[in-house]
Amino acid sequence: MSKPCIFCEIVAGRMDADVIHRDDQVVAFHDIHPQAPTHVLIIPRRHIESMVDIQPDDAFLIGHMHLTAKKLAHELGIADTGYRSIFNCGRDAGQTVWHIHLHLMGGRSMGWPPWPGN
Repeated sequence: MSKPCIFCEIVAGRMDADVIHRDDQVVAFHDIHPQAPTHVLIIPRRHIESMVDIQPDDAFLIGHMHLTAKKLAHELGIADTGYRSIFNCGRDAGQTVWHIHLHLMGGRSMGWPPWPGN
């Protein structure tokens, strides 16, 4: 049997996370390995492995994830100075959990590429 998806476990409430937002579409929580002073993950409640798996019917969900990021950026005090929102898609892009998630990062000046050491 395959290992359960860690993000599905968080959505179901079977795994702890520092959750800061829940609604009928998404759950948002602080990343356990932050790459910026503010680093939040926004995940859909429904399991979708990768951005290559999204369908036209997912447009509302993806938009909702971005609007949630905007709302949280204001609540967390990073909207005025700037923030980054990123989907990693596939191993070469740094995806390590196979459940789509939007990274919301801020609280410091960011260069490119987005991850320190790259």
